[in-house]
Amino acid sequence: MALRVLLIDDDARLSELLASYFAPHGIVVEHAPDGPHGLAQLEAGVYDAVLLDVMMPGMDGLEVCRRIRQRWSLPVLMLTAKGDETDRVVGLELGADDYVAKPFGPRELLARLRAVVRRAQPDAFAERVIVGHLELDVASREAQVAGARIDLTGIEFDLLLALARRAGRVVPRDALLSEAGRSDVNVGERTVDVHISHLRHKLGDDPRSPRLIKTVRGIGYVLAKDA
Repeated sequence: MALRVLLIDDDARLSELLASYFAPHGIVVEHAPDGPHGLAQLEAGVYDAVLLDVMMPGMDGLEVCRRIRQRWSLPVLMLTAKGDETDRVVGLELGADDYVAKPFGPRELLARLRAVVRRAQPDAFAERVIVGHLELDVASREAQVAGARIDLTGIEFDLLLALARRAGRVVPRDALLSEAGRSDVNVGERTVDVHISHLRHKLGDDPRSPRLIKTVRGIGYVLAKDA
Protein backbone atom coordinates (compact mmCIF):
# COMPACT_ATOMS: atom_id res chain seq x y z
CA MET A 1 0.00 0.00 0.00
CA ALA A 2 1.45 3.36 -1.02
CA LEU A 3 1.72 6.18 1.48
CA ARG A 4 -0.09 9.36 0.50
CA VAL A 5 1.56 12.70 1.09
CA LEU A 6 0.08 16.13 0.43
CA LEU A 7 2.50 18.80 -0.78
CA ILE A 8 1.15 22.32 -0.13
CA ASP A 9 3.42 24.57 -2.16
CA ASP A 10 2.95 27.10 -4.95
CA ASP A 11 5.89 25.59 -6.90
CA ALA A 12 4.36 23.20 -9.46
CA ARG A 13 7.81 22.09 -10.66
CA LEU A 14 8.70 20.93 -7.15
CA SER A 15 5.54 18.86 -7.10
CA GLU A 16 6.50 17.14 -10.35
CA LEU A 17 10.04 16.48 -9.12
CA LEU A 18 8.95 14.97 -5.80
CA ALA A 19 6.15 12.91 -7.36
CA SER A 20 8.65 11.38 -9.79
CA TYR A 21 11.33 10.76 -7.15
CA PHE A 22 9.03 9.40 -4.42
CA ALA A 23 6.91 7.08 -6.60
CA PRO A 24 9.50 4.24 -6.79
CA HIS A 25 9.75 4.41 -2.98
CA GLY A 26 6.05 3.69 -2.50
CA ILE A 27 4.98 7.26 -1.79
CA VAL A 28 2.26 9.06 -3.75
CA VAL A 29 2.56 12.85 -3.76
CA GLU A 30 -0.56 14.95 -4.32
CA HIS A 31 -0.26 18.69 -4.83
CA ALA A 32 -2.17 21.70 -3.53
CA PRO A 33 -1.01 25.09 -4.90
CA ASP A 34 -1.90 27.12 -1.81
CA GLY A 35 -3.15 26.93 1.76
CA PRO A 36 -6.92 27.02 1.18
CA HIS A 37 -6.70 24.29 -1.47
CA GLY A 38 -4.50 22.20 0.82
CA LEU A 39 -6.95 22.43 3.72
CA ALA A 40 -9.80 21.50 1.39
CA GLN A 41 -7.91 18.43 0.17
CA LEU A 42 -7.18 17.37 3.74
CA GLU A 43 -10.89 17.67 4.46
CA ALA A 44 -11.85 15.49 1.50
CA GLY A 45 -9.16 12.81 1.60
CA VAL A 46 -6.80 10.94 3.89
CA TYR A 47 -3.06 11.46 3.98
CA ASP A 48 -0.12 10.09 5.94
CA ALA A 49 1.82 13.36 6.08
CA VAL A 50 1.94 16.95 4.83
CA LEU A 51 4.87 18.72 3.20
CA LEU A 52 4.19 22.40 3.83
CA ASP A 53 5.96 25.40 2.33
CA VAL A 54 6.22 28.42 4.62
CA MET A 55 6.46 31.13 1.96
CA MET A 56 3.21 31.10 -0.03
CA PRO A 57 1.09 34.01 -1.27
CA GLY A 58 -2.09 34.70 0.68
CA MET A 59 -2.31 32.25 3.57
CA ASP A 60 1.27 31.40 4.54
CA GLY A 61 2.48 28.01 5.73
CA LEU A 62 2.55 29.01 9.40
CA GLU A 63 -1.17 29.79 9.35
CA VAL A 64 -1.86 26.57 7.43
CA CYS A 65 0.11 24.62 10.05
CA ARG A 66 -1.90 26.23 12.84
CA ARG A 67 -5.19 25.26 11.15
CA ILE A 68 -3.98 21.71 10.47
CA ARG A 69 -3.17 21.24 14.15
CA GLN A 70 -6.67 22.38 15.08
CA ARG A 71 -8.20 19.54 13.04
CA TRP A 72 -5.70 16.76 12.28
CA SER A 73 -2.90 14.88 14.01
CA LEU A 74 -0.95 13.78 10.93
CA PRO A 75 2.78 14.62 10.62
CA VAL A 76 3.71 18.02 9.15
CA LEU A 77 7.14 18.60 7.65
CA MET A 78 7.77 22.26 6.87
CA LEU A 79 9.83 23.54 3.96
CA THR A 80 11.57 26.78 4.97
CA ALA A 81 13.94 29.26 3.36
CA LYS A 82 17.59 28.53 4.07
CA GLY A 83 18.80 30.44 7.13
CA ASP A 84 15.32 31.59 8.20
CA GLU A 85 15.51 30.40 11.80
CA THR A 86 12.46 32.38 12.92
CA ASP A 87 10.10 30.48 10.62
CA ARG A 88 11.53 27.17 11.79
CA VAL A 89 11.09 28.00 15.46
CA VAL A 90 7.56 29.34 14.99
CA GLY A 91 6.64 26.33 12.85
CA LEU A 92 7.85 23.89 15.50
CA GLU A 93 5.99 25.85 18.19
CA LEU A 94 2.81 25.59 16.11
CA GLY A 95 3.17 21.81 15.98
CA ALA A 96 5.28 21.01 12.92
CA ASP A 97 7.14 17.70 13.35
CA ASP A 98 10.27 18.66 11.43
CA TYR A 99 11.57 21.07 8.81
CA VAL A 100 13.87 21.01 5.79
CA ALA A 101 15.56 24.15 4.49
CA LYS A 102 15.31 25.01 0.79
CA PRO A 103 17.09 24.21 -1.40
CA PHE A 104 17.20 20.57 -0.40
CA GLY A 105 17.95 17.25 -2.05
CA PRO A 106 15.01 14.87 -2.55
CA ARG A 107 17.00 12.11 -0.84
CA GLU A 108 17.25 14.13 2.37
CA LEU A 109 13.56 15.02 2.22
CA LEU A 110 12.64 11.37 1.72
CA ALA A 111 14.66 10.37 4.80
CA ARG A 112 13.07 13.11 6.93
CA LEU A 113 9.61 12.22 5.67
CA ARG A 114 10.02 8.54 6.46
CA ALA A 115 11.24 9.44 9.94
CA VAL A 116 8.21 11.58 10.84
CA VAL A 117 5.77 9.05 9.37
CA ARG A 118 7.46 6.20 11.25
CA ARG A 119 7.11 8.10 14.53
CA ALA A 120 3.41 8.75 13.89
CA GLN A 121 2.63 5.32 12.40
CA PRO A 122 5.06 2.66 13.66
CA ASP A 123 3.44 0.12 11.29
CA ALA A 124 3.72 2.32 8.19
CA PHE A 125 6.71 0.38 6.83
CA ALA A 126 6.15 -2.87 8.70
CA GLU A 127 5.77 -6.24 6.98
CA ARG A 128 3.44 -7.43 9.73
CA VAL A 129 0.60 -5.25 11.02
CA ILE A 130 -1.13 -6.19 14.28
CA VAL A 131 -4.28 -4.49 15.56
CA GLY A 132 -5.84 -6.18 18.56
CA HIS A 133 -6.62 -9.79 17.56
CA LEU A 134 -6.13 -8.98 13.87
CA GLU A 135 -2.78 -9.81 12.26
CA LEU A 136 -1.83 -9.09 8.64
CA ASP A 137 1.32 -10.44 7.01
CA VAL A 138 2.07 -8.03 4.18
CA ALA A 139 4.65 -10.19 2.41
CA SER A 140 2.50 -13.35 2.26
CA ARG A 141 -0.78 -11.40 2.16
CA GLU A 142 -2.26 -13.59 4.88
CA ALA A 143 -4.76 -12.44 7.50
CA GLN A 144 -5.52 -13.98 10.88
CA VAL A 145 -8.03 -13.22 13.60
CA ALA A 146 -7.14 -14.59 17.04
CA GLY A 147 -4.74 -17.00 15.35
CA ALA A 148 -7.28 -18.35 12.86
CA ARG A 149 -6.56 -17.70 9.19
CA ILE A 150 -9.26 -16.01 7.11
CA ASP A 151 -9.46 -16.16 3.33
CA LEU A 152 -9.62 -12.75 1.71
CA THR A 153 -9.70 -11.69 -1.91
CA GLY A 154 -6.91 -9.41 -3.11
CA ILE A 155 -8.93 -6.24 -2.81
CA GLU A 156 -10.36 -7.26 0.57
CA PHE A 157 -6.83 -7.70 1.93
CA ASP A 158 -5.76 -4.33 0.51
CA LEU A 159 -8.76 -2.55 2.02
CA LEU A 160 -8.25 -4.20 5.41
CA LEU A 161 -4.55 -3.32 5.34
CA ALA A 162 -5.37 0.32 4.54
CA LEU A 163 -7.73 0.43 7.53
CA ALA A 164 -5.35 -1.46 9.82
CA ARG A 165 -2.42 0.86 9.13
CA ARG A 166 -4.68 3.73 10.16
CA ALA A 167 -6.51 2.01 13.01
CA GLY A 168 -8.52 4.51 14.98
CA ARG A 169 -8.54 7.01 12.10
CA VAL A 170 -11.49 7.53 9.78
CA VAL A 171 -10.76 6.72 6.14
CA PRO A 172 -13.26 8.45 3.80
CA ARG A 173 -15.26 6.08 1.62
CA ASP A 174 -14.30 7.78 -1.65
CA ALA A 175 -10.60 7.65 -0.75
CA LEU A 176 -10.45 4.09 0.60
CA LEU A 177 -9.85 2.26 -2.68
CA SER A 178 -7.15 4.72 -3.65
CA GLU A 179 -5.65 4.33 -0.18
CA ALA A 180 -5.52 0.59 -0.70
CA GLY A 181 -3.57 1.09 -3.92
CA ARG A 182 -6.46 -0.09 -6.07
CA SER A 183 -6.92 2.86 -8.43
CA ASP A 184 -7.45 0.25 -11.18
CA VAL A 185 -10.85 -0.59 -9.72
CA ASN A 186 -13.90 1.16 -11.10
CA VAL A 187 -15.39 2.79 -8.01
CA GLY A 188 -19.16 2.93 -8.04
CA GLU A 189 -21.29 4.45 -5.33
CA ARG A 190 -21.65 1.11 -3.54
CA THR A 191 -18.31 -0.52 -4.38
CA VAL A 192 -16.58 0.20 -1.09
CA ASP A 193 -19.70 -0.61 0.95
CA VAL A 194 -20.02 -4.03 -0.69
CA HIS A 195 -16.39 -4.95 -0.01
CA ILE A 196 -16.65 -3.73 3.60
CA SER A 197 -19.77 -5.87 4.03
CA HIS A 198 -17.82 -8.93 2.81
CA LEU A 199 -14.95 -8.10 5.15
CA ARG A 200 -17.27 -7.82 8.14
CA HIS A 201 -18.78 -11.21 7.35
CA LYS A 202 -15.37 -12.87 7.09
CA LEU A 203 -14.14 -11.19 10.27
CA GLY A 204 -17.24 -12.29 12.18
CA ASP A 205 -18.28 -8.68 12.70
CA ASP A 206 -22.02 -8.24 13.34
CA PRO A 207 -23.29 -6.05 10.47
CA ARG A 208 -26.15 -4.74 12.63
CA SER A 209 -23.77 -3.51 15.33
CA PRO A 210 -20.19 -3.79 14.01
CA ARG A 211 -17.43 -3.75 16.60
CA LEU A 212 -14.39 -4.04 14.33
CA ILE A 213 -15.07 -1.99 11.20
CA LYS A 214 -17.30 0.89 12.17
CA THR A 215 -19.21 3.16 9.83
CA VAL A 216 -18.86 6.90 10.30
CA ARG A 217 -22.06 8.05 8.66
CA GLY A 218 -21.57 10.29 5.66
CA ILE A 219 -17.76 10.01 5.82
CA GLY A 220 -16.29 6.50 5.70
CA TYR A 221 -14.97 3.70 7.89
CA VAL A 222 -12.65 3.21 10.84
CA LEU A 223 -11.05 0.03 12.18
CA ALA A 224 -11.19 -0.13 15.97
CA LYS A 225 -7.76 -0.10 17.61
CA ASP A 226 -8.80 -3.04 19.81
CA ALA A 227 -10.04 -5.11 16.85
